[in-house]
Amino acid sequence: MGFLKTMDEITENILGSFEFYDAEMLTIFFESKIETIKKLIPPPLEPISDPTGMVFVANYPKTNFGVSYLESALFLDVIHDGVEGVYCLAMPVSNDMAMIGGRETFGYPKKIGNISFEKNGNDVKGWTERHGTRFLEASAKLTGKFNDEKAQTSVMERFGDNIEFCVYNFKYFPSPDLMGFDYNPRLIKETVKFNPKEIEIGEAELQLISSTHDPWGDVEIVKVLGAVYTVGDNIMLPGTVAAEVDQAEFMPYALMKVDKI
Repeated sequence: MGFLKTMDEITENILGSFEFYDAEMLTIFFESKIETIKKLIPPPLEPISDPTGMVFVANYPKTNFGVSYLESALFLDVIHDGVEGVYCLAMPVSNDMAMIGGRETFGYPKKIGNISFEKNGNDVKGWTERHGTRFLEASAKLTGKFNDEKAQTSVMERFGDNIEFCVYNFKYFPSPDLMGFDYNPRLIKETVKFNPKEIEIGEAELQLISSTHDPWGDVEIVKVLGAVYTVGDNIMLPGTVAAEVDQAEFMPYALMKVDKI
């Protein structure tokens, strides 16, 4: 290994996708308020008819890019150009290489954090903290039913034979002259495929708290809908640039990847 790589080394390490093996995830779905979602999503994203979102905590024991790590994330359901997906507001990780890859390739708003994931029988729980503040606490009891029966039907339609989530992020870099951005921020659209070996559902509890650095409490939770616990192989496919946005219009949303002072 050295600072300078040969073309053979570069070619050997090119990945066509990011793959996660035996990924263990607890995903909790919630209902928010339409005014909350409208406030937090940058244009050209728009809210869907139901003001919903999800949080997950995950353990990735093995990947095709050589690291194992823990991760959590906060998403809101959105639509762009007729395609529904999820917009990522925050994604703490426990590994610096996982942070760099997700941020620089797809624009995920990743930060290094302390994350816990634990399953004991039918009880699953996880939490995330940074700078001494625990701003995410998630837990579920795998009872075979959601908190909300109607939501259970609609959510589980996503977990059929071909499970795919469209994810939207914004990719941008501050200009070195400290005036705006290097280029117009880009809306990145990518697909994540899930191949679960285990799926269990349950009743969930979820708490989002704001700290000085991580304002998760900005997402108001009206109702916790339920939880899905999965173990399986996930694949992040290559993304595309779905749109470019005006720099001044995007600026109010541009501090999500750094700590607020």
